[in-house]
Amino acid sequence: MIEFTKMEGLGNDYIYVNTDRFPIPNPAECAIRWSRPHTGIGSDGLILVSRSEVADFRMRIFNADGSEAMMCGNGSRCVGRFVYEHGLTDRTAITLETLSGIKHISGIDHPEAVTVDMGEPLLQNREQVSTPNGDLANVDLQVNGQSWRGTYVCMGNPHVVFFCDDLGKVRLDEIGPLIECHPLFPQRTNVEFVQVLSAGDTSVLRMRVWERGSGITQACGTGACATATAAFITERASRHSIIRMDGGDLDITLRETDNHILMTGPATTVFQGKIESIRN
Repeated sequence: MIEFTKMEGLGNDYIYVNTDRFPIPNPAECAIRWSRPHTGIGSDGLILVSRSEVADFRMRIFNADGSEAMMCGNGSRCVGRFVYEHGLTDRTAITLETLSGIKHISGIDHPEAVTVDMGEPLLQNREQVSTPNGDLANVDLQVNGQSWRGTYVCMGNPHVVFFCDDLGKVRLDEIGPLIECHPLFPQRTNVEFVQVLSAGDTSVLRMRVWERGSGITQACGTGACATATAAFITERASRHSIIRMDGGDLDITLRETDNHILMTGPATTVFQGKIESIRN
C-alpha cells in the first residue's frame, strides 16, 4: 500500500508521494490510473518527492496522461508545504531540484502565502519552438481556419500566451488541444488565453489555461508566470500582477534586479490516504 497526500494550489490538484518511503518504479502508469476521477483518486497528475543530492528535496511531475513535466509552479508550492507538514524539515525555506533547475521556496510555514523563485523566463528556445529564432515574434499560428498571434515564454516548460478582449468567447476546450499539438511546438505546449482587467502599479489579468498533458485545469503556476511575463514585455501590465484563474489568484512579481519571477499563493492539503501499488 502506498501512502499519498492529495494537495491543491488554486484547484490545480496533484497526488504527492514520499518516494524515499514508498518507491514507485512505474510512475507514468500510476499517474494515469490514479488521476482518473471516477476509478482513481482524481487529480491533474502525480508528484514524487524525495531527498536530493544537489538541493534539499527533489520533485518529479507526471501529468494525468503519464507524460513527465519539467516544472509545475503550483506543485512546487505544495511540495514546500508537504515536506513541512510531514516533518521532513523544520526550516521555512528550502531548495527544490526540478527538471528545469533548482528552485527556491520560502514561507512554507504559511499555507496561504508560499513563495517560489521561479528564475528568469526565456523568450527563445529552438527545442521548444520550431522557428529560426526559437520564438514566436512576427509568427501567426494557423489553427482551425483562424490566425492567432501569441507570445512564447519558457518557464522550464513551454507556454504560448494569447491576449483577447473577451475571454468568455474563447472555446478553450476546442482550440486548446489544437494549439498544444501545433507543428510549431515539437514538445507540445501549454496554452494561456488572457484578458487584461486593469493596468497600473498592480495589474489584474484574467487567465484560462489548457495544460500540456492535462487539458483544462483550474490554475497553472508556470502559466501565471508566463502570462505576467508576456503582459509585461508587450506593455500590457506592470512588473507586479495578480493573475486571476478559475481556481483563484496568484501574486506574480517580475523582480527588476535580475528578472526573476516570484510567485506567491496558497498550498492546501485536501486529504491523505492509502492506495494499492500498481505492479508491472
